[in-house]
Amino acid sequence: MDTWQDENDTPREPLSREQAQALLRAKPGVSPLRVVGLQLAVTLLCGVAGWLLGGRAAGLSALWGGAVVLLPAALFAGAMRRWLVRLPPAYALFGFAFGELLKIAFTVMFLLLAPRVLPALSWPALLLGLVATLQVYWIALLLRGKPRNGGKQA
Repeated sequence: MDTWQDENDTPREPLSREQAQALLRAKPGVSPLRVVGLQLAVTLLCGVAGWLLGGRAAGLSALWGGAVVLLPAALFAGAMRRWLVRLPPAYALFGFAFGELLKIAFTVMFLLLAPRVLPALSWPALLLGLVATLQVYWIALLLRGKPRNGGKQA
C-alpha cells in the first residue's frame, strides 16, 4: 500500500475537458493584477489615514510600508504575466520559486532602505501599512470574481 494513500481513498477518473472547464467557471481564480490593484488602493488608504491621524511622517511611513509589499508583488505579477506562463512546467515551477525568492529579497531591501529614505520614520505606521497591504491576499480570495455569463457557456 502506498504510504501517501488513505485506506478509504478510491481511485478517481480524470476530469474530462468539459468537466474541467465547468469547474474553472464555478471556481474562478484571482487575477494577480487585481490583487496588485487592491494592494495599491489599500496602500493609498493607509497613507491618507496615517497622514490624517499622525501627520506627514506617519502618512509617508504607512505609504512606505504598503510599498514594501506592493512593489515586489507588482514585479512578480508582471513577471508571471509576461514570461512565466510561456515556460515549460518544470522551468515555470523553478521560475515561480525564484520569483518568490526575489520578492522576499526586495521586501527586505525596502525595509532596510526605509530609515535612509524617510528620516522621520514612524515604525508603527510603516508596520501597519505593511500588514494592511499584506491582508489584501486574503481579501482577494474572499472577493473572487463571479463566473462570466452566469456560469453558462457562450
